[in-house]
Amino acid sequence: MILGVFQQLDPYLNIHYITPEEELENEYPESVREGEIYEGYIPVNQEEHRELWETIIQESLISDFSMSSNEASGVIQEMSGMEIDEACRYLEDKYGYYNTEYTWEDTAYRKGTMDEINSYIKDELEEHPFSWYFSRKFADFAGLFMGFTATVLLAVLFMQDMRKNTYELLHTKPISATQYVVGKVAGGFLICLLILGILNLVFWAACMLCTSGNGFEIRLTDFLLATCQYILPNMLMIVCVYTITALLFKNPLPAVPLLFLYMIYSNMGSRNAEGVYGYYGRPLAIMVRFPGMFFDVAPPPMAMVNQICLLIVSAGIILIGIQLWRRRRI
Repeated sequence: MILGVFQQLDPYLNIHYITPEEELENEYPESVREGEIYEGYIPVNQEEHRELWETIIQESLISDFSMSSNEASGVIQEMSGMEIDEACRYLEDKYGYYNTEYTWEDTAYRKGTMDEINSYIKDELEEHPFSWYFSRKFADFAGLFMGFTATVLLAVLFMQDMRKNTYELLHTKPISATQYVVGKVAGGFLICLLILGILNLVFWAACMLCTSGNGFEIRLTDFLLATCQYILPNMLMIVCVYTITALLFKNPLPAVPLLFLYMIYSNMGSRNAEGVYGYYGRPLAIMVRFPGMFFDVAPPPMAMVNQICLLIVSAGIILIGIQLWRRRRI
């Protein structure tokens, strides 16, 4: 798990202020749809975004539509008062120039100079410490790896208890249904908590070591808070799925394929109200992803509401499990 998460987070550990001695040139495109700061890309503002788009459209009109420079400039001038959606329709209807909206999307980030990159990093770090951004990327990938690990690891949580002789013996012991079910859930959850605690310490230390010469502020509390908000409710839900499955079928193994399907559902993209495809989160998802760029790590819409709902549903599953265990005992 540590190796897998580190491979995903390693590029972010290389973020630093650019010095005059460093070479910024690379073979990456001048503008892209999504570009990370460690690749030398910075986001463009609305005015610059429009200028970049118009420049590419003008060059394309000259090269692909055999227009003269003056004719292409005239087309750009005609669209000067239009919104982007309207300008794209205009190019499509009048000139048969299709898919210009994709050109707009592909000019959201551009290569920055040394001063621009350093200024961008400084501005973002004035808003939040470096660890605030990094901890959310950590929660993204640690939550993903932890979901699969917990699905495999927790399969043994009820394995021994559900064997016929052990199952019957447990029902003869003076232990209440609440003690048994809550104890098993707590045991599985604490195993996840222990693993996450180790991961938090490892990547907090890695962050401290790799960025020690950059003057970035690194706080362990950012890691712990992100873990509590975006991973722990998911782990509790996974434990509860195993609990209810084991008590219903007297076998925890049917929960394994169910949880893999649950994770696929949680990790699927969707379309928002404007029809734009992306990761916006799903109801009762057991993963919270941060697919944006490093300095754009806003959680999906309604993520915190979803995490609270997971806690409520998990509590409901525990109550149902207690009733099942009690009825089987009777």
